[in-house]
Amino acid sequence: MHFSIQLSAYYPDKSYGGDRVYRDMLEQARCADRCGYESVGITEHHLINILMMPAPLQFAVKIASQTENVKIITAVSVLPLHDMRILAGELVCADIFTDQRLMVGVGRGAFGFEMKRMGVPLETSREKFDESLNVLQALLAEEEVSWDGKYYQFDPLTIMPRPVSDIPIMMAVLVPEAIYHCTKRGFHIQTTPLSGDHQHMLDQVNAFNRGKEELGDAGAHQTLSLSRVTFLSHSKADRKRKIQLAHDYYSRFDNVFTGPGIVESGMIKPLPRKMTVEQTAENLTICTPTEMIDKLAPMPRPGSIALS
Repeated sequence: MHFSIQLSAYYPDKSYGGDRVYRDMLEQARCADRCGYESVGITEHHLINILMMPAPLQFAVKIASQTENVKIITAVSVLPLHDMRILAGELVCADIFTDQRLMVGVGRGAFGFEMKRMGVPLETSREKFDESLNVLQALLAEEEVSWDGKYYQFDPLTIMPRPVSDIPIMMAVLVPEAIYHCTKRGFHIQTTPLSGDHQHMLDQVNAFNRGKEELGDAGAHQTLSLSRVTFLSHSKADRKRKIQLAHDYYSRFDNVFTGPGIVESGMIKPLPRKMTVEQTAENLTICTPTEMIDKLAPMPRPGSIALS
């Protein structure tokens, strides 16, 4: 098992300042590097105050300039929001500038509010993502690529500079059966049970392992990055406060992920949750050191577990 951390980009109070948010994230990355973490994750989200990072590749380069060993994962680059002819070149440059420590997680977008206002509603983002991924892979692997699809039509071109080496691509997937099929296609996998229960997490891990085993030697290199909200508290009282903070966070997350998407001036409105605070506490890994050992003991060993 390796450990990773998704850098926190939560901005519930505008008066705190975006500059302070990103300084905090940079310090988290430096700390992860010093402590021997395998990787750090950077989200891509626009127009909202959770997972707030509209420039993940720029930030990846910044992190690389202040760390030595930690890998830097985009979690995720939202392909339907980008032109692959531009993004491919940006990825090559970011890979060079980070000394080949970049791993590119890709996805189709998750929040209806954000995607609709960026001109790619979720109803069409899956189709555009599939074509965008095919275009991106072709541009990174081949020269003089031409395309005649629904979303891309262009004459032969070659992105420059050429990749120094293969840039690892990780597929962001939540549904276990989809994890299985993406693994069978040869992708590294990023997933999370969000605030779901332990069994759902096991189903995700088992789906990855099933796909990897069926690939045999061809899947030996594949990794699973499993993100689970985790916090090491110093006392029972601190644990209680952190659980409430997590519950409040999810009251905003649920609004834009599965809810109505009520956002005012960039701030997501917290809405009442169907899940109780007690259920949130049960499903997340927020606990004291002794409890943490007990919580981690039954964790599956998929290769890489990302603790947020």
